[in-house]
Amino acid sequence: MDFLSVLGLLLGFSAILLGNSLGGGELSFLLNFHAFVIVVGGTLGATFLQFSPATVWQSIKVTLWIFLPAKIQLQAGIDKVGEWSSLARKEGLLGLEGVIENETDPFARKGLQLLVDGNEPEVIRSSLEVEINTREDMDLKAAAVYSAMGGYSPTIGILGAVIGLIHVMQNLANPELLGEGIAIAFVATIYGVGLANLLFLPVANKLKNQVYLISQGKEMIMEGICSIAEGENPRNIELKLSGYLLN
Repeated sequence: MDFLSVLGLLLGFSAILLGNSLGGGELSFLLNFHAFVIVVGGTLGATFLQFSPATVWQSIKVTLWIFLPAKIQLQAGIDKVGEWSSLARKEGLLGLEGVIENETDPFARKGLQLLVDGNEPEVIRSSLEVEINTREDMDLKAAAVYSAMGGYSPTIGILGAVIGLIHVMQNLANPELLGEGIAIAFVATIYGVGLANLLFLPVANKLKNQVYLISQGKEMIMEGICSIAEGENPRNIELKLSGYLLN
């Protein structure tokens, strides 16, 4: 569990509510169903229009990374590559066949299979890079869904404010109806700007960072497997891969 994400989410919205309360406002002042429908509905509509169903679905799946990020254990990966390298040096590449059967990571298993099959380092690198780039591109598009929502929601909030002001102008002769229009106008703006800066944009950036960390872990495994294919010394391979720990 990423407790910093939970803390950030609670702290951001709590600060708004507390500030409103300290200024003499009530919680009911910030609750307006009409404004909520305009901002959230309009933002989702614009986002759905921009992206494909597959990208939207992927964005929903990767949302779990905000609170349950994938564990990228670089040191454990380096140790594992070192063991593969030592085994290959002692028993040859065919000695890694047993490792493939026990490997749980599909990416590492694919790389090891390419290695055992006797492919050249360039072929191994090319094949693995395709998978890394494809997966990274798909996950970054999923993160871009939240970036788009963060861009649309403030504008939709302004649109809601204009709609509220139109209601005000239409009911100038009925003072009792003015309050609802003014409430929609201001609360819609709060919803649009608040959701963008407290939720959508931070989530998008959090997901992007997670995508880069996952890609980094796969790149390290790829470098290790290619180094084994090139016949490098196990110790040198571990020293080279330790550079990933500096990030």
